[in-house]
Amino acid sequence: MNHSEYFPVTAAVIEKDGKILIARKRSLFAKESWEFPGGKLEYNETLEECLKREIREELAIEIEVGDFVCSNKHIIDCSKAITLYAYRARYVSGTIALTDHEETRWVLPEDLMKYDYPDPDRMIAKEVVNIFKNS
Repeated sequence: MNHSEYFPVTAAVIEKDGKILIARKRSLFAKESWEFPGGKLEYNETLEECLKREIREELAIEIEVGDFVCSNKHIIDCSKAITLYAYRARYVSGTIALTDHEETRWVLPEDLMKYDYPDPDRMIAKEVVNIFKNS
């Protein structure tokens, strides 16, 4: 694969009451891995629109997308590579209903690194910890 074509994927750092939402996917392989929820960009959609749609579809809640946090490129396997774009988001409304995830947790920013993440999400977690440490 030519890795010049990285597929855009979004991740939301959802904040509510001083805590951050992390989620664990329903997957045999990622059973112990946590992530920042989000998903794949669809045609003719902005990253912010993608994030709102994905969170609505995956968690049944509404968010307000805020500041860009970071992005990182990640090669998943020999045929798939992504660029993960993370944004801060504020929980607005709704009750979490799990469709793609097995579990969610609201975590204090300083506790984020206590969880196991795939590489791209671990980089987001480190950045989020730094943001909150310096604010």
